[in-house]
Amino acid sequence: MPPSTPRLVTHSGTFHLDETFAYAVLRLALSLREVGRDHELVRTRDEAEIARADLAWDVGAAYEPAAGRFDHHQRGAPVREDGTPFSSAGLVWRHYGEAAVRSVSGLPDTAQFDAQVGAVIDRELVRRIDETDNGVGSPGDALGLAAIVEDFNPAWSAPAVGDRTAEDAAFLQAADLVQASLKRRIDAVRARLAAEAAVLDAHARSTDPRVLELNQKMPWEGAVFAHALPVLYAVYPVSSGNWMVEAMPPEPGSFAQRLPLPEAWAGLRDAELAMASGVPDAVFAHSRRFVGAARSRKGALLMARRAIEIGRRPASI
Repeated sequence: MPPSTPRLVTHSGTFHLDETFAYAVLRLALSLREVGRDHELVRTRDEAEIARADLAWDVGAAYEPAAGRFDHHQRGAPVREDGTPFSSAGLVWRHYGEAAVRSVSGLPDTAQFDAQVGAVIDRELVRRIDETDNGVGSPGDALGLAAIVEDFNPAWSAPAVGDRTAEDAAFLQAADLVQASLKRRIDAVRARLAAEAAVLDAHARSTDPRVLELNQKMPWEGAVFAHALPVLYAVYPVSSGNWMVEAMPPEPGSFAQRLPLPEAWAGLRDAELAMASGVPDAVFAHSRRFVGAARSRKGALLMARRAIEIGRRPASI
């Protein structure tokens, strides 16, 4: 192993999501790929071994970033602005998170979102790891990443208990899973932020602020909610060649719509729908009235406008 190879240290024995996640972050941020080739990983509680570390986390009873120390078990350990205690994951993310985000390549025009991606992941994921590890907030469940990482530890009755080689191998397996999940999350958040920017731009250019005109399918509802846009329908193309007309829900997670497609269109297709809607290339309207389609952009826009016109008419007395 080259003499310049960094020595990374965390505690031995049972491992949890916080130190596993911290290791995944460091591997991404420092471009580390394989133990024994480009870095050394030591899982120990021996103080002399910890003192020799270039980076140590979740062990060592010190938070000294300049010295590469990221523990949170000592008195006076740092907390977030609202008093939530950091775990080793939060402390490592605090200093290496943005570098980890940058290491996960996105499209050339999405690098502008890296700082935002880091902040979102801290808020939505890392903070939750901090809470779970420190026993604050709501507990995790069997489907959560913390529980899945716990399952990598040898069972109490397994022959591997106390076998340092086997336990270290299990830790590396868990870290591989966490790192893959983190990379996916970075990509997903970056895409979400890029979509939000695209939706805002598209809305500014749309002819009618109630009809969001998109040039491709993308997540759009979140941006509409976040920026209180008056959107009733989004229009966008799909791989079949059709153009969709999708109704906006009244609140996140709702199966209702701010303005459903007209009841007279529900469940109709092709010629029947074209006659009922007055849109010559209308393809279908779902029976639940949350989505419809036409064969062209022009047809989809016409469907949306007709739906608004019909939906806004005063009820007959």
